[in-house]
Amino acid sequence: MISMLRQSAGSSNYLGPRRSSVHDRELLYAKLEIQKAPIMADTAGLRGYVFRNMSQFKRSYELMEKMLKVYVYREGERPIFHQPKMRGIYSSEGWFMKLMEGNKKFVVRDPRKAHLFYMPFSSQMLRNTLENNNSQSHRDLEGYLQNYVDLISGKYRFWNRSRGVDHFLVACHDWASKITRQPMGNCIRALCNANVARGFKIGKDTTLPVTYVRSVEDPARDIGGKPPLERSVLAFFAGSMHGYLRPILRHYWENKEADMKILGPMPRDIDSKRAYREYMKSSRYCICARGYEVHTPRIVEAIFYECVPVIISDNYVPPFFEVLNWEAFSLFVKESDIPKLRDILLSIPEEEYLRMQMGVRMVQKHFIWHKRPAKYDLFHMVLHSIWHNRIFQLKTR
Repeated sequence: MISMLRQSAGSSNYLGPRRSSVHDRELLYAKLEIQKAPIMADTAGLRGYVFRNMSQFKRSYELMEKMLKVYVYREGERPIFHQPKMRGIYSSEGWFMKLMEGNKKFVVRDPRKAHLFYMPFSSQMLRNTLENNNSQSHRDLEGYLQNYVDLISGKYRFWNRSRGVDHFLVACHDWASKITRQPMGNCIRALCNANVARGFKIGKDTTLPVTYVRSVEDPARDIGGKPPLERSVLAFFAGSMHGYLRPILRHYWENKEADMKILGPMPRDIDSKRAYREYMKSSRYCICARGYEVHTPRIVEAIFYECVPVIISDNYVPPFFEVLNWEAFSLFVKESDIPKLRDILLSIPEEEYLRMQMGVRMVQKHFIWHKRPAKYDLFHMVLHSIWHNRIFQLKTR
């Protein structure tokens, strides 16, 4: 699966700016610096084998910290704009909005100084607000966003200068991919619903991790799990039967093997939620099966609880695919291979499992929100993916 995604990474052509700007030339300088980054061994806070190219990632991250300037549009009325929701399944877009708008390192007040332009709307609040106004079709939401684009393109020259390629959005609702495709199609889109079969463009768009935040005060509460040799459950899954895939998973594996804990939806009381976490903390592999759409919060949950993610979701692009080597700390299983799931897991040598489990712990820091952003954390990784894709859209002449 990963090899297929890599093959498609360079297959699309994207619109470039009508004319090169001084900021584009700065980004081209950064691109050349990244490409010639000297090869290095493991460094403080980073392990090489979980990255596709750790040397280039480290250099890219350093240049982002040193150079990147972002302008945040102030237009747009609440609650659709500038009002982040920081709890629940769509909270990733809210956390990024909150931390980006409050950032003093990257944000500039003068848009003429910016390399990138952030369009701070909530796809969740857009859906909820228009639904309350009896206007909830995809076309209605798309039209609302087109009006927003018309507003900023009429007020500023930057959208028209680049046709939107140096603008970005961050959105987690299932519908976000479809409703932004037309009015914001040239933008870099950080989307939870990263489906290459439904318009997600590798190399332009980037995947926003789905983080089900339950505590705003402590989004990483209960992080961690049992050591690998104390994990007695081979594979665990529990969840609602959303979509076509999960009933198939349950049909083949519920109550079939003692070491395969494949369940339906668990009650929502406190004890059941605690039991769910304990299953993840005690399992070697956590099954991350798609629901109605390709994404699922179980991937980040598995990483939180140091359980190797088993991603069963054809056409899904995993988060930070630009830099992370997902095969080092997770397993991709084709949807059609669900009947062979146990055999696949048992065929993995113990040494390989231990290496993947260590990789999960190594990447854990990259999937954590902090109220005050920390180096290499989730806020910075999302921003880095946007920065990275913008740089590598530019062609060196």
